[in-house]
Amino acid sequence: MSNLLTPHKSELGWVIEIPAEMAEVMRVPVGSLALLHTKDGTFEVEILPPPSPEIEASVSRIHEKYKDAFEEMKRLGD
Repeated sequence: MSNLLTPHKSELGWVIEIPAEMAEVMRVPVGSLALLHTKDGTFEVEILPPPSPEIEASVSRIHEKYKDAFEEMKRLGD
């Protein structure tokens, strides 16, 4: 592997984007995420599939509808 995977911290643990080559080997959909969390001194991993086209479309509609409000919240610091 030529570059390292960079985890992003979340409330539930760390999120890593699974590279396409690794997803194919794991037999999970390309675009899946790995959620890592600790338990008893070990890492446990949950695989999160990519969002469906319906969910992506819904998020896009909501974002467009409330774009000004989201920008204002970002400006104010949420």
